[in-house]
Amino acid sequence: MAYWLLKTEPDEYSWDDQVKRGAKGEAWTGVRNFTARRHLKEMKKGDKFFFYHTGEEKQVVGIGEVIRAAFPDPTAAKNDPWVAIQTVAKKPLPKPVTLAAVKAETKLKAMALVKYGRLSVQPVTDAEWKIVCKMGGL
Repeated sequence: MAYWLLKTEPDEYSWDDQVKRGAKGEAWTGVRNFTARRHLKEMKKGDKFFFYHTGEEKQVVGIGEVIRAAFPDPTAAKNDPWVAIQTVAKKPLPKPVTLAAVKAETKLKAMALVKYGRLSVQPVTDAEWKIVCKMGGL
């Protein structure tokens, strides 16, 4: 199993929206960056991810799971190379972890969230996963 971080604008699609989708989940669509697409293609069923709110919040708010690996993005034009994954909510973080808190933690200085701030789909190492989970009260 691998770990990831997926970013979304909470005004467009929030943690609460993900939770409301229940066990059927939701397709994570609209990714239009080649590096992010490569990460989506690497994701496997059962992988876990941090659900990250961008915009004014800038914080990890929950943990989700991939329930379907990469498939053609239904929001892309026909024959475009973009992919989506199917995701479900697993659990909220008892205490959301802000970007400022991540940046303040010296053990996370190499985390993609710190180094590649605009990348919407990012890998997370096992060590980073454990640290952020602990910071979030898990």
